[in-house]
Amino acid sequence: MTTLDVVRLPAPVLTQPTQLVAQLDDDVRAFCRDLVETMYASPACVGLAANQVGVASRVFCIDVTGHRKADSCHGLVVLVNPQIVLGRQPVVAREGCMSVPDLTGDVARASEVVVRGLTPEGRDRVIEANAFEARALLHEIDHLDGRTFLDRVRSLGTDVFARRRYR
Repeated sequence: MTTLDVVRLPAPVLTQPTQLVAQLDDDVRAFCRDLVETMYASPACVGLAANQVGVASRVFCIDVTGHRKADSCHGLVVLVNPQIVLGRQPVVAREGCMSVPDLTGDVARASEVVVRGLTPEGRDRVIEANAFEARALLHEIDHLDGRTFLDRVRSLGTDVFARRRYR
């Protein structure tokens, strides 16, 4: 397995919709393993989309296990070609991003979601999530659609903040 480099804005791959994965093969499964390894190697990271490592494919992973804001928790989730089936109950909360490392922002997202996709092995998977896990799922799907959290804030002047650095 390999730890991949995370790309940052203004990299064009972050602002363009990703492509559907046509065939789940050994290369896709190896990439999924590398994506997960990269997520786990990145401090405070709970999710990572393929285009965040420069690959324009519709793949992401999340794991909110142990996060203080998590209610639902499905452990490690890796989805290929995910789609949002349902989203409701929007809540505004602060978000950060590996590809926008110096900023955070207040973003309204559904606090209850149903997301469907394929596992790397090709099985259909449906995730019903709430609270922080719902936010993480939606954040990564936004990446796959060519959006960052900055595209979701109401005002760049009042809802975006410099990330605090702790020593």
